[in-house]
Amino acid sequence: MQNPFIENRASILSYLVVWALLTLNHIVVLRFLIGLSGNISLYDALAYNISFMIIALALWYPSIYLSIDKNRFWKTLLNHTAGGIITSIIWIYLGYFILSNSIEDDSYISFLNSSLVWRFNLGLIFYAITVIFYYVAYYYKSFKEKARQESELRALVKEAELKKLKYQINPHFIFNSLNSISSLTISDSDKARDMIIKLSNFMRKTLSRNENQMISLKDEIANSSLYMEIEKIRFGDGIEFVESISDDCKGVQIPSMVLQPLFENAIKHGVYESMEKITIKLSCRKDEKYFVITLQNNFDADGISRKGEGIGLKNINQRLKLIYNQDNLITYDKLNNIFTVNVYIPLT
Repeated sequence: MQNPFIENRASILSYLVVWALLTLNHIVVLRFLIGLSGNISLYDALAYNISFMIIALALWYPSIYLSIDKNRFWKTLLNHTAGGIITSIIWIYLGYFILSNSIEDDSYISFLNSSLVWRFNLGLIFYAITVIFYYVAYYYKSFKEKARQESELRALVKEAELKKLKYQINPHFIFNSLNSISSLTISDSDKARDMIIKLSNFMRKTLSRNENQMISLKDEIANSSLYMEIEKIRFGDGIEFVESISDDCKGVQIPSMVLQPLFENAIKHGVYESMEKITIKLSCRKDEKYFVITLQNNFDADGISRKGEGIGLKNINQRLKLIYNQDNLITYDKLNNIFTVNVYIPLT
């Protein structure tokens, strides 16, 4: 991990500003509290502050090496205590060497000798502040990196779950379609041939979009209409499809293949269970928070119920929950021999 003081221009600028302020404060103390001349105060501040500014950059590496999570606390504390003492000694004598060979003023040299103790203590404070900052920066970056990795992992798991749910639809649909073709091969071979061609077109379009999780409602309806054409070959006038979609709904992005199970459900529990004509109505409207997609079909209340594995509605509910993080985006009810399913797509 790179030293946070030099990882970008903003960090470098901030680092320089901090040390410029410390240098200015150093000058003020020496000039107005100690009584040194302006030039000597400036030389003293520059020598000590620039030298520690450079030393502080190198302290990043022992701080990372002596991280708390890799060593025992007391070992880390003792190592940093020794490091602080050594760093302070190097710092004060580096500054002493520079200043004693640059300034020929006996009163200042006397002051310089007498100030070594408090400069040593100041070096310990600088060392502690620098190391604490490095620890905070290191663990903050580690926390962000871990959070990013966990977020990516959750996204991958979510994507895998969505694909699994989506891929459940295709074999389910193919199974139903093959059953229909099987029946037609006996009763009407021409219709069976026509159905195979339409099924081939449908699967080609479906598989070409299989990697896309989202699709426009207009395209999804076009795909579902291909499916309805396949079923109409078998049931003929027993199915009527009515579409009522407002213009502001056609471009809305919805989960791919989310309508397919609804149409299959309507065919299965409507046409299969009724001797009368079944009308399947698809509509969409926009309210304050959602695009509401509604699919309705009439059914024969006295017909024999066909029980299935419950893949359709359960699958849609799970996919919507994973994508939008809401578990109230699909509702359905039976009223007056009308089965109604509402799918709610949140406005973005």
